[in-house]
Amino acid sequence: MAPGFPTPASLSFPDSLLYDLLDVSLTGVNVLRPVYDPAGEIEDFAIEYLNPAGQRMAGLAERPGGTLLTRFPESKAAGILAYYRRAYTEGYPGLHEVNYQADGLDNFFRLAARRSGELLVVSFTDTADQNRSAVELALRESQVAEQAARADAQRQRLLEFMDAAPGMVLRLVGPQHVIEFANEGFRQQFGVPDPVGKPYLEALPVAATQDDSAYQATALYDHIYRTGEPYYAAEAPYYIAPPQAGRRELRYFTFAVQAARDGRGRIVGVQAFATDVTAQVLARQQVEQLNQELEARVQARTRELAQAQAETEAQRQRLHQLVAEAPALIASLRGPEHVVELANDGFRAIFGGRELVGKTYREAIPEFAGQPFFDRLDRVYRTGETYHGIDEPVVLDRTNSGQLERTFITYTYQATRDVHGRIDGILVFCYEVTDQVMARQEREAQREQLQAVFAQAPVAVCLFRGENSVFDVVNPPMAEMLGHPLEALVGHPFFEVMPELRAQGLPELLAEVRRTGTPYVAQEQAIQLLRHQPGAPGYYNFVYQPLFDAQHQVTGIVCVVTDVSEQVAARRVVEAREESFRLMADHAPAMLWVTDPAGQCTYLNAQWYAYTGQTEAEALGLGWTQAVHPDDADAAGTAFLDANDRRVPFEFLYRLRRHDGKYRWAIDRGLPRFGPDGAFAGIVGTVVEVHEQKLAELALQKLTKKLRKSRDQAEALNAELGTTNQQLLRTNVDLDNFIYTASHDLKAPISNLEGLLHLLQLELPPALAESPTVGPVLGHMLDAVDRFKRTIDHLTELSKLQKEHAPATTLVNLAAVVEGVRQDLAPQLRESKAQLTVAVSEGSAFHFSEKNLRSVVYNLLSNALKYRHPDRRLHVDVRSHVREGFTVLEVHDNGLGLDPDHLPRLFTMFQRFHDHVEGTGIGLFMLKRMVDNAGGRVEVHSRLGAGTTFFVHLPHAAPAA
Repeated sequence: MAPGFPTPASLSFPDSLLYDLLDVSLTGVNVLRPVYDPAGEIEDFAIEYLNPAGQRMAGLAERPGGTLLTRFPESKAAGILAYYRRAYTEGYPGLHEVNYQADGLDNFFRLAARRSGELLVVSFTDTADQNRSAVELALRESQVAEQAARADAQRQRLLEFMDAAPGMVLRLVGPQHVIEFANEGFRQQFGVPDPVGKPYLEALPVAATQDDSAYQATALYDHIYRTGEPYYAAEAPYYIAPPQAGRRELRYFTFAVQAARDGRGRIVGVQAFATDVTAQVLARQQVEQLNQELEARVQARTRELAQAQAETEAQRQRLHQLVAEAPALIASLRGPEHVVELANDGFRAIFGGRELVGKTYREAIPEFAGQPFFDRLDRVYRTGETYHGIDEPVVLDRTNSGQLERTFITYTYQATRDVHGRIDGILVFCYEVTDQVMARQEREAQREQLQAVFAQAPVAVCLFRGENSVFDVVNPPMAEMLGHPLEALVGHPFFEVMPELRAQGLPELLAEVRRTGTPYVAQEQAIQLLRHQPGAPGYYNFVYQPLFDAQHQVTGIVCVVTDVSEQVAARRVVEAREESFRLMADHAPAMLWVTDPAGQCTYLNAQWYAYTGQTEAEALGLGWTQAVHPDDADAAGTAFLDANDRRVPFEFLYRLRRHDGKYRWAIDRGLPRFGPDGAFAGIVGTVVEVHEQKLAELALQKLTKKLRKSRDQAEALNAELGTTNQQLLRTNVDLDNFIYTASHDLKAPISNLEGLLHLLQLELPPALAESPTVGPVLGHMLDAVDRFKRTIDHLTELSKLQKEHAPATTLVNLAAVVEGVRQDLAPQLRESKAQLTVAVSEGSAFHFSEKNLRSVVYNLLSNALKYRHPDRRLHVDVRSHVREGFTVLEVHDNGLGLDPDHLPRLFTMFQRFHDHVEGTGIGLFMLKRMVDNAGGRVEVHSRLGAGTTFFVHLPHAAPAA
């Protein structure tokens, strides 16, 4: 190495160098991953990567997927797979050269492979990019021409052989079964001199008149063309109609039919090989009949039988000669040792082309040791009973390389007899059915998987097949729902098992889904089953979902059913209860209304319609504004929609048209309502006529104006004003009485409603009462009743407070009251981890209503806890100081705070600015009223997001007399 040149250990390459090297390499590079069989042996290699040169040589993508054998099946015969195994398992360092002329390739390849961790790296070159000499090209062209000529000559010899064969040979192509080849034996047998090029039924109309449905028309050929499954029949009856006979004749044929495939293994047609064994069958029938006749005719019958057997032997020899060239897997064994007397090309090919003829079956195929085939051959030879093996597994050496493979075959072992009727050998006739078996196993696995999924499904599921809707798969919930065991359903037509459903429209629904391929969905459809009481059907949600094949043809219908009878019954109970509640609301003494979140009125009780004379169609939505005086309607509607948008209490005074056309003053109040999840659900409110009170107010206004204008009439006006003041006082008392009466009168209906809900809980079956559809609804209704009761209690307290202008006072100790409230709120303080600091002098005593003072302190501290900030620990400071005539109570917190624009409305009844916690909006209103009634005042300082401070000025009242 030159001085100063870096050693490999000191080189530092960029990460992209490897990819650049692979991209510019003129040599193909292939990365493979081994694929193991159940025994842990490498059976194939998955193709993980090809560089650009490799992609060009192999004609594949960079990551093509698949394996070596699926992409290049001939690589096994070419020794490539074995070379890769040695390189991976033994580290074999040598090269592998191969002339690969298969799978779309035609080149000479040189390969070098090395294991790298869990991968195998292969470098390869081909001769496609190299100039070939004229001699090489001429040689290749000569080889191609020679191969083509040899193939044509072989084909011509085969056709000549098959045409002269003593049996019948027929080859059909395409789904219409057009005759491509029919040998002389076939043409003479059926009396059709030139059938080639005609469809089978056109050339042989007699095929459509067969008594056996299996052979009618082209049913057998259709099945083999579609599935590739071979068919073999011995001494099968078949009618022919030769022109010279003028009628049908019954013949017997031993024949084999198999699919014809092109070079890629695709089915292109059907080929049949048959021998007329009518003479043998008739002879055997005659023998059976003659055995019952007189002994005197035995000799004559014996001679006839010997002659027939001789003819049979000759035909058998000719049949052996024919099947030796047939594409089916056919072999003839002779003697008790089962010496292979004949094996056609197909039979030898499945055993790797090894030499079989002249060897015993055990010597020729040693891998069958330990498998049941030798014993079965011995039994057939011993008993003469034909053995048919259907789709049986077999382990054999397909490449004659010692590598065993598992495959599947359908085969027949049939004893052959000599002229004396003695068993002298066995005819082996078989087909490889690996592809069909694997496909069927895959379908069965899918079916079992589908059955397992159906069985574990929590709902009733079944699968219908065919025009008669036959049960193909049924899970236990569906069987239980239909009232039949699984074995009484699977394999039986739906409407034979459940005839009571035939007249309920279900056959027509299934037929329509099958015809159109469109799913059908039913919701709460009434279905009358036999287990239901007459006139009391069940209710079901169900779906008919069609299944399609690759041609988008409907192959079945999946039915998924849910029994919703209990939900329907529960909903109807709730609807009945709602109707009862509606009836109760209609008999309430006030006009009640309910809106949705959009502000559209969805309910007005009967009192509204009786008072206004409106109909439901006229009043719902925003139609109620049509009953409002035109001068008030726009303002009322705008105020309501604004309250609805802001989700705040609504109150408006307007003139309402009575049913007699007269307008009367009414007060309309509403509160926002929220669902269990906190979502805004609309507003509920009442309308109360306050016409007399409004007139009194207007009269007071007029009197005030008169006082300003006519001071000389002071005495008269003062007297009138006094009268008016009395009326106003009575009006205020009436308003207080209304609040008290409304809260008192509503308690009884709400208590009745609560009692009905508890009774409903007791009356409902436990399963239904606790079900996920009924249980939450009852809980929500009870919660709503509790909230309504709390609101009524607040209104009652408010009514008492309205009348309490001079509450009884006593000497109270502010520090003791604050400490008592702190003890009451101790659990909430611990739960929220709040820090409460109290700086109130122990000697801060003054005359005040102790009950009201405790309510003030409790309201302020509980509000601080409710409206604490979620992102920081709550700090609450309680202090007090004395000013002239007042003790000032200060409560500071670092909670959510308020927008300064909201402070003027803070003490409004039912006003709330934070909807994420429960509340009625009455607490602060009552707090201010108590302090105002005592001659004090309340001040508030607040900043949004920073916190709030309340300054409560508590007057030093004189001691009670």
